[in-house]
Amino acid sequence: MVKLSGAILLAAFGALAHAQTQQELLRDGNGGSSDNVLTYGMGYHQQRYSPLKQINKSTVKHLVPVWSLSLANEVGEQAQPLVYNGVMYVSNVRQTVAIDIATGRQIWATPIEWDPAAARVVCCGLSNRGVALYDGKVFVASIDAYLKALDAKNGKQIWRTKVAEWKEGYSITSAPTVVNGVLITGMTGGEYGVRGFVAGYHPETGSQLWRRYTTAGPGEKGHETWPAGDAYLRGGGSTWITGSYDPDLDLTYWGTSNGGPWDANWRPGDNLWVASVLALRPKTGDIVWHYQWTPAETYDYDGNNENVLADIMVNGVKRKVLMHADRNGFLYVLDRSNGQLLAGNPYVTVNWAERIDLATGRPVETEVAKRLRSGEKVELKPRWTGGKNWFPMAFNPNTGLLYLPMKEETAIYQVNKERPAYKPGERYQGVENTTAPRTPGAAWGYYAALNPLTAKPKWRMPLTEFPMWSGMLSTAGGLVFSGKLTGEFIAIDEDTGKIVWQFQTSSGINAQPITYTHNGRQYVTVLSGLGGGTSAKRETAGKIQPGGSVWTFALMPE
Repeated sequence: MVKLSGAILLAAFGALAHAQTQQELLRDGNGGSSDNVLTYGMGYHQQRYSPLKQINKSTVKHLVPVWSLSLANEVGEQAQPLVYNGVMYVSNVRQTVAIDIATGRQIWATPIEWDPAAARVVCCGLSNRGVALYDGKVFVASIDAYLKALDAKNGKQIWRTKVAEWKEGYSITSAPTVVNGVLITGMTGGEYGVRGFVAGYHPETGSQLWRRYTTAGPGEKGHETWPAGDAYLRGGGSTWITGSYDPDLDLTYWGTSNGGPWDANWRPGDNLWVASVLALRPKTGDIVWHYQWTPAETYDYDGNNENVLADIMVNGVKRKVLMHADRNGFLYVLDRSNGQLLAGNPYVTVNWAERIDLATGRPVETEVAKRLRSGEKVELKPRWTGGKNWFPMAFNPNTGLLYLPMKEETAIYQVNKERPAYKPGERYQGVENTTAPRTPGAAWGYYAALNPLTAKPKWRMPLTEFPMWSGMLSTAGGLVFSGKLTGEFIAIDEDTGKIVWQFQTSSGINAQPITYTHNGRQYVTVLSGLGGGTSAKRETAGKIQPGGSVWTFALMPE
């Protein structure tokens, strides 16, 4: 059922709407119209940087909310909105909504229907991280692993394609993307013994063009890193964060998750391509190169975190790089043309590995890791939620710094003595894990500005009340925007790390802000709505109310 908020809005929208082209997508974040935000990450490079500076360190004190719209959802908001020709598109697990930028009024809302029983296989929390736009269509996925195309003008469904079977543990929580004319989606299910994949579809019809499995099977390069038998069929490697794209190299970069089961003793070997990044040809899904963040992954260190693309100076030479802050606590810089490791340094406290060997590209594991693999109960740093989880960092090409939220938690971790039994759609982990008690007053983590090649901070802002789950946005106005679980939407001075402005939204923020213009005025938008898995909820229960909404801000008129 499509709900329209009025014939006048719909007619106005119909006059504005026309097909998004691949050229428009390529220009997003690269000198395209500042009125639009067309891709996840505000550009295929996923830098989440804007050259807009109407809102800056001097004017931010005049930043005020100009409209807010309820999303009628109490299970959490994690999506990044997209904007095209004066219309904003947002999504959550319940619906996709088109909003008039000028007024904040709903144009249409289309429910995302899914089998309620599918909620039991979704890790972690009922999440939807956004939509894709292309050729007059809005593409959105559902947690029961369907991909859908809606008419951007009225929200009516054009086609619906089944990507995988949720009863086998598959779901989709990520935003799809359109790259070189191919609609690409990842999936999730690494806790359920699935075989991970990335898949490409025809955006006009929804027919599948290719499927690239992320656990190497018989006859494929990398299969020798799996034990004999069919362990690869339950090997994990899910792809639950949207990939970035380099149009010059024609490569799209997708991270992969933990192995299945979590305990690698039952799948001896490096297990390619688990806990890795894959560089794929978008037309075919062919793997051009890979790099494995955590070989023989046994810590639940998913390698899905965003892969940010930039051209930076490395030892006096400008290199095309991929930057990645992994769950395992290391910040990596790779040559994105071939996967060569250029830097790998810890950015939080790490005790499972001493360092990343630049010659081999592999971690040098510590006695803690060896004791864990032998079955001993250990304190593991970082915790399985990572030094950084899925919430994206930002890169400012002018300062050369990464702005990211980081976490400092410790796990009590032990692998089970018995091999876990595999049952379709049920947890397939084989470990016991809890969280170590925190020292009162100790920081949950930090907002920080880091040098990508050294992981050394220019500044760090400790967060002592709650952990953070919101992404970052950097602007030419000298500001970095993010949100807190307590609901404050904040602006940070990029030079000092001090909060220079904040506004209390109606719920916790665990989403990713964007900025854009409309009729010459700069806006900033973020979704508010407490959600996510138990890690985000355990400390907020009874303290922060759920309830999803969109908040949009601009400078107060003079």
